[in-house]
Amino acid sequence: MALKIQLNYSLNFNLIKRRPKQIKFLIFHYTGMKKESEAIYRLTSIKSEVSSHYFIKNNGDIILMVPDLYTAWHAGKSSWKNYKSLNQYSIGIEINNPGHQINYKKFSIKQINSILTLSKFLIKKYKIKKENILGHSDIAPNRKKDPGEKFPWKYLASRKIGLWHTLSSQLLKKNRQIKVTYKDKQNFYKNLHQIGYSRSSLKDLNEIHKLKLIVKAFQRRFRQELVNGIIDKECVIISNYLVKKYK
Repeated sequence: MALKIQLNYSLNFNLIKRRPKQIKFLIFHYTGMKKESEAIYRLTSIKSEVSSHYFIKNNGDIILMVPDLYTAWHAGKSSWKNYKSLNQYSIGIEINNPGHQINYKKFSIKQINSILTLSKFLIKKYKIKKENILGHSDIAPNRKKDPGEKFPWKYLASRKIGLWHTLSSQLLKKNRQIKVTYKDKQNFYKNLHQIGYSRSSLKDLNEIHKLKLIVKAFQRRFRQELVNGIIDKECVIISNYLVKKYK
């Protein structure tokens, strides 16, 4: 699939140009709005104070809204590993989808093909590491759910876009909803930090609600069949695998 890009520029970006080497992350979002036209308007309207570099329509068309070397306003308050405020280090890709609060649905085949083509282009151009390809919920788990559990992380990882695991489905199902010890939970949180989830989000293990949101972010990314915010043996096994393989 050849990369064809339409132009519909947004005024919402930082005027100071950044160096290509500053671009280290690729962040996926969904729009979370009923109508595609409304989402495009919001991302290009100066009143909204939000934007993204790219927008992928329902039919797979790709729109460039902010040129790569300018900082778009897509991530908000965010962190990953030792990075904070990821706008300045990332390229944001918005994909049209009504999201969890309206009528969350699967991404279309045309959208997925465009995600694949655009991502490969950007990864090669800016030498983005696979562990730095993230969802909005990864970098802002206390605020965001997108791109959500219907986003095709497994498929993309099989095409060298982002991380996944190769654990057998039989093993995972066997350990799903199996209770874990307190020590297992501590190990799981340690694994989350090593994977990249911000230490600031994990510093207080007594913040039960906050921690549940982080667990849900992990599940939306790596255990999409069940997103309940509860740590079970399946979650621990997946986190152990990711830490060993990608440390």
